[in-house]
Amino acid sequence: MTFSVFLAVLFAALLHASWNATVKFGKDKFQAMVLLSVAHGIIGLIMMAVFPAPKPEAWGLLALSVAFHLIYKACLTGAYQRGDLSRVYPIARGTAPMIVLVAGFFLLPDQITPRQVVGVVTIGAGILMMARGVFTSGESRALLPFALGSALGTAGYSLSDGMGARLSGDASGYVGWLFFFDALLFTIWGLYARGMSVIPRDPKILGIGLSAGAMSVGAYWIAVWAMTVAPIALVTGLRETSVMFAVFIGVVFMGEKADRGKLIAAGIIFGGVILTRI
Repeated sequence: MTFSVFLAVLFAALLHASWNATVKFGKDKFQAMVLLSVAHGIIGLIMMAVFPAPKPEAWGLLALSVAFHLIYKACLTGAYQRGDLSRVYPIARGTAPMIVLVAGFFLLPDQITPRQVVGVVTIGAGILMMARGVFTSGESRALLPFALGSALGTAGYSLSDGMGARLSGDASGYVGWLFFFDALLFTIWGLYARGMSVIPRDPKILGIGLSAGAMSVGAYWIAVWAMTVAPIALVTGLRETSVMFAVFIGVVFMGEKADRGKLIAAGIIFGGVILTRI
């Protein structure tokens, strides 16, 4: 992984943490996720018009990715309804790189050095350490199956999109079609579940939701591009450093509890990042 790709993935991690914080900050998590999808659909349509469509061999993986994205969104919504950003996010994001690393060993041609493997595992360990409060601080364990379901969705779409974008011939065109279909299905589900009331009348809420969607597209667009020029497991592990940004946002801007354990975990994550680069 070149230094420029490394920095791009870290920027994507910041964007990812920012849009998750925006969704968590809102009172209606389901409505926020629908607005996120609306933004995905709008931007996806623009990208479809500008960039070439994926090659035929990539469509199966794109369809699989859409299914995993829907699982991810549904589970993430449920998790945020039951727990703090600084607990849900580490579990959801920390588990995914481990799944990708193991599955990628059997499914991907990527070459990863032993040091980089240790780096990815270290990042995942630090992220999961941040989430230990759900067991030790009396927090609701009802969030766990939803957070783990979100992790499974993340791992599934990471693998599908990494391979699909490589086959598509153009990562940007692939991302555009992906976001359009994902948005179409999730928005239809939202309208079925809530009716038109799921679309807010307040321009401020509408603007915040659409802004979160734009950040989400930018974050994942960068990540998918990076997967076409660097090992998928390495990109997946590095982008989960977004947990550090999410915990910072949760503590500083949302008043969530900070403790020594979180700081130690952040140091472990930083060490994992260094291992992927030295």
